[in-house]
Amino acid sequence: MSGIISAIYGASGFGKEVLPLARNQNPSEELYFIDDNLAGRSILGTRVLKYEEFLSLNAKEKRVAIAIANSSVREQLTKKCMADGIQLWNIQAANTVVLDAVSIGPGHILCPFVTLTSDIQIGKGFHANIYSYVAHECQIGDFVTFAPAVKCNGNVVVEDHAYIGTGAIIKQGTPARPLVIGRGAVIGMGAVVTKSVPPGTVVIGNPAKPLTKDTLKQS
Repeated sequence: MSGIISAIYGASGFGKEVLPLARNQNPSEELYFIDDNLAGRSILGTRVLKYEEFLSLNAKEKRVAIAIANSSVREQLTKKCMADGIQLWNIQAANTVVLDAVSIGPGHILCPFVTLTSDIQIGKGFHANIYSYVAHECQIGDFVTFAPAVKCNGNVVVEDHAYIGTGAIIKQGTPARPLVIGRGAVIGMGAVVTKSVPPGTVVIGNPAKPLTKDTLKQS
């Protein structure tokens, strides 16, 4: 019986970026991809298994990092893995900066050059891609995704399943009136968010406005 075996769930784009981080973090452990659509292949020197194949492996502990961009799928897979006794694996690049009083839930992936400053609460299943930062006194919900180079300034609340696109800037709120990105909202690439965004809303542009036919014409 093996000791700990680990896997990255998802063998396409983001999973390939997470793989070297996982290798560097635990170089001596058995490591696989899980991807039912690509099972049987070897990708970047790593064997791809079906979920049931990984589940059948004999080990004292199994753990998985879920590298799936779709937050709803990420949540479903999280529930499935936990129900089957598979631990959520946190992946964190060696040069990630995490300062004081930062609480972050299980199943997170922090890519190179990510910075989390001080007094921050983050839920489970958080993805922060390269060069993103979260500033002081922010609250981030479950299954939130930050694409590369997101700038989340202080006193911001980002609710569950929000997606923040590449290069987006979120203006700082105040302790009495934090700026809120609602549940399931999508912030477009390069958007500059200067006020709260309602749940489920897609915003684009500078300053960010709800996506409509008119805003598409203006962009």
